[in-house]
Amino acid sequence: MATQRDASEIRSEIEQARDQLAVTVDQLADRLAPKRLVDDVKTSLKQKALTPQGKAVLGGAGLLLSVLMIRNLRRSRRNR
Repeated sequence: MATQRDASEIRSEIEQARDQLAVTVDQLADRLAPKRLVDDVKTSLKQKALTPQGKAVLGGAGLLLSVLMIRNLRRSRRNR
């Protein structure tokens, strides 16, 4: 048999649910804050860059960028 709940119990349960929802929303807002996301990505990239594979990738990217810059300088000097 279902028991009758009085209005004060229902209000109390609603208030508890509201408080839990507020905490959850605050946690999500903190977790998804743009500044925090940027900081998390920066930290992750810095950690990856310190690994041997990360250093190789950065070195290769630097070499490629250097080659492209030299190529563009040579082309621009030829076209003068």
